[in-house]
Amino acid sequence: MKMKILFCLALPVLAFSLDAQSPEPAPLAHGNVPGEPHHHLKIENEFVRAYYVEVPPHDQTQLHQHDHDYLFVSLGPADVINAVLNKPEVHLVLNDGETHFTRGGFAHVARNVSDAPFRNITIELLKPQGEPQNLCAQIVFGSATGRCDKTLGSVREGRMFSVEPQLETDEINLDLVRFGPQPASSKIALPAESLLIALGDSELQVYLDGKPVKKLRGGEITWVDPGSHGAVSNRSKKPSAYLQLSFKGPGGNASR
Repeated sequence: MKMKILFCLALPVLAFSLDAQSPEPAPLAHGNVPGEPHHHLKIENEFVRAYYVEVPPHDQTQLHQHDHDYLFVSLGPADVINAVLNKPEVHLVLNDGETHFTRGGFAHVARNVSDAPFRNITIELLKPQGEPQNLCAQIVFGSATGRCDKTLGSVREGRMFSVEPQLETDEINLDLVRFGPQPASSKIALPAESLLIALGDSELQVYLDGKPVKKLRGGEITWVDPGSHGAVSNRSKKPSAYLQLSFKGPGGNASR
C-alpha cells in the first residue's frame, strides 16, 4: 500500500518534468495581449502585424509560434541560429537590410550567437499568400531569382531614384526603393495600403494626407492607410533606401 501511494505521488512529478522539457510555444503579441518579450508590436491592422525584434548578444527568444507567413528584415549584420521545433537547427549569417519570406505554421527559437544585438523587423502577413516569386533578390531561401525589371527615374532637378522589385505573390509586392541625396521638395509617390521600412542610416520624410510630416530613420516603419495619398523624400545629403510592402486585390490596390 505504501509503495502504491509513492507511485501515485510520482506521476504528477513526471508529468511536470515532461512539460518542462517541451514548453508550449509563446504566442506573439497582438492587440493588448502580451507575447514573446523580444517581439515589440508596432503596427497592427487587417493586413499586417509588424514587430520590432531585439535579442541581446548571446541571448535567445522564447520558443514562440508563427501561425502566419511572414517577412523579416535584418537591421544590421547578424549571426543567429534558427532552431525550429522538431527540425535540425540552421545557422544564418545575415547582412544589414537582408530580407526573407518564411511560410508560417511552426514554432522556433532564435539564438543570437554574436557579440552584437540581433535586431529585425518581423512582418506577419495576415491574409493567405499564394506562391512567392523571387524577383531581383533571393527573398525566399533556396529559390532562384526571377525577372528583375528595375525602374530608373528622376525627380525634380534630375536627382535619380530606382525601384527594384524584390518579391511578388498574388497578394503582395515587395520593392526596394533607393534614391540619392534629394532637396526637401523632391518626393516619390506612395501607394495606399503599404508598409514602409527605412533601411541603413536613411533619413526620410513621409507626407500623408491630413497628417503631420513624419521623419523615418533606419529601422523605423510606417503604414499608409487605405484611401490615403502620400509621398516620401530623402531629407539628408546622403543616399537613402526603404522597402515598400504593398497589397493587391480587393483589400489593397498595389500593381506592377
